[in-house]
Amino acid sequence: METVIQLREDVVKLAGVLLTWLAAWYLGCLLTAFMPKKPITTSIANLQGIGRKPVLKAPIPKRQKCDHWSPCSPGNYAYRILSGGGKAKLAKICFEDDLLISEEKGNVGRGINIAIVNYKTGKVTSAKYFDMWEGEHSGEMVTFIKNAPEGSLLLMVTHDDGSTRLKNDARKLVEELGSKEVWNMKFRSSWAFIAAKGFKLPDNIQKEKINHSDKNNRYDGWPAEIQIEGCIPRNLI
Repeated sequence: METVIQLREDVVKLAGVLLTWLAAWYLGCLLTAFMPKKPITTSIANLQGIGRKPVLKAPIPKRQKCDHWSPCSPGNYAYRILSGGGKAKLAKICFEDDLLISEEKGNVGRGINIAIVNYKTGKVTSAKYFDMWEGEHSGEMVTFIKNAPEGSLLLMVTHDDGSTRLKNDARKLVEELGSKEVWNMKFRSSWAFIAAKGFKLPDNIQKEKINHSDKNNRYDGWPAEIQIEGCIPRNLI
């Protein structure tokens, strides 16, 4: 009799253990089904990243006016003059991030390109090119420069040839504006120049540059591009 009672008690205990195990297993399945997987994945990824060196990305450089490498200080005008290069690259004159003469503007041409800027306002008042290979435009250029008002900036640059039909009176007028290279211009010389009419530009800014074409250059004798750029204080007059 006692043996039977003991057997029943053992069966009850075993059933209790089985029921407890089944309940725990079922509860675990429910928790697994309802728990989000993303935090677990994120946690594993975070653990894997422990000890790795952080990757530092260089900041994207901010574009400056007229594509300068460094910005002009407050209270200065930014300028950049780029001559033509080869057959395809046309001349450009940029002032305060405005293209005064360019292919996009449709106002650039063979010869000497000139833009006149009102110094006080920083706005262009006139822009024109003078063909120095065909026609007689040297006199027109002289008149154009003489008609520039006092207090003007004159920005000049060549595309292709700016010398062949450039007369001496035009060269002398440009020399009087401060050019040191206008008499050295030859066939297809690349030349860039900035001048002031009625006031003086600072000595420490880039005002002029010239380069003579080479038959062995990358453009097969066509002019190679040159540029000048800088910052002009706004309080000169």
